[in-house]
Amino acid sequence: NDGPAKQAILDFVGRVTTPGGPDLVAPEDRIATFDQDGTLWVEQPLYAQAMFALERVRALAPEHPEWKSRDPFAAVLSGDLAQVAHFTEKDWTEIVGATHAGMSNEEFQGLVKRWLETARHPRFGRKYTELVYQPMREVMDHLRANGFRTYIVTGGGQEFVRAFATSVYGVPPEQVVGSSIATRYELKDGKPTLMRLPKVFFVDDRDGKAIGINLFIGKRPYAAFGNSGGDREMLQWTAAGDGARLKMLVHHDDPAREYAYGPAGGLPDTKVGTFPDSLMTEAEAGGWTVVSMKDDWKRVFA
Repeated sequence: NDGPAKQAILDFVGRVTTPGGPDLVAPEDRIATFDQDGTLWVEQPLYAQAMFALERVRALAPEHPEWKSRDPFAAVLSGDLAQVAHFTEKDWTEIVGATHAGMSNEEFQGLVKRWLETARHPRFGRKYTELVYQPMREVMDHLRANGFRTYIVTGGGQEFVRAFATSVYGVPPEQVVGSSIATRYELKDGKPTLMRLPKVFFVDDRDGKAIGINLFIGKRPYAAFGNSGGDREMLQWTAAGDGARLKMLVHHDDPAREYAYGPAGGLPDTKVGTFPDSLMTEAEAGGWTVVSMKDDWKRVFA
């Protein structure tokens, strides 16, 4: 909708693309980074990749009878989603190690693509790839039309997101920066293969996002979009650069069309997409633009 958030985008793009203007940014430096979960598509009640991992636990359970009496797997198999919602990082690391490894990257991406074809969101009953935020796709398109390269910088799995980033967002796999597990080069039947290992290689969350941007992109973004405390450092890193910089946070305050959480309340106990009050305070003090899903978005889903 017309308002400060939309105008901030239009003003920024105008400033950095006006020939001869004081804030002109060379085309090769026009980089915009987007968090994925909660910024580009729905993340409640659990991240899509978490739902995929839970389904993989159930599918692999017959090969692991010991899981029935061993947490965190026992909680998944019992269907205790309340306990799942409060899993620790250690719990998720164990689940990811058991469900995302022991195969090649190609095999893993095949599993992801097949799962996305059949999986449905528990509230909306639609494919996760249909629950992409229409306004954010429009922002991506507008930036690309003005010479920007759009990167996804996500705490989610890099190969998981690469499996659908091109078809869903128009973002090629080399422009996806995410968390990753270690891989090992092997020859299988004489063919070079990268095998996935049950070991964390890089966590692209919080300060890891700034580190990952520097490591894998090599340039500071001129625009960054997030929605949670996990994106704070990415926006700080972007804001610290010279010239015009666009820093935006999506605020989930629309329980009717999507969800309300963070400062909006609604889901006070959620550990998914945490938006602390301190982040809102920092955004207001630093001139970051907070996008109200309820007020600024004419339409939520693509």
